Amino acid sequence: MSKDAAYLWSDRKRILGMPITFTKYMLSKDRLFQQQGLFSTAYDETVLYRIRDISVTISLGQRIFGVGTVLVHSSDKTHPHMALVNIRRPMEVKELIFREVEEQKLQRNYKINEFLDDECEHEDDGGGLDDEA
Repeated sequence: MSKDAAYLWSDRKRILGMPITFTKYMLSKDRLFQQQGLFSTAYDETVLYRIRDISVTISLGQRIFGVGTVLVHSSDKTHPHMALVNIRRPMEVKELIFREVEEQKLQRNYKINEFLDDECEHEDDGGGLDDEA
């Protein structure tokens, strides 16, 4: 996560609609980032072309304060689920992420077969099929 990177979107997790937490979310052209913590900081990122599903939840309390949660599900092995909690304009953010995900998949000529297991999807282990003689 570079300070020089041009982010398409960024926000903080909010409490009562105010950005007073130490959790930040950023979206670049190819990755979605989450930074948590003040003294001890953890950084997570998901490559956009690995995102498989995006959903939004808005509870009554979130609706009152004008925020919501965007849930991102990916084929990433270490962090398959990322929740962008209590962010402003969650529906707009979901659509922005969706557009960027589709753009990345088109750029990579990425084909999805939803019936394949995650282990089979676009992994090249360098080995070929053994010839049976």
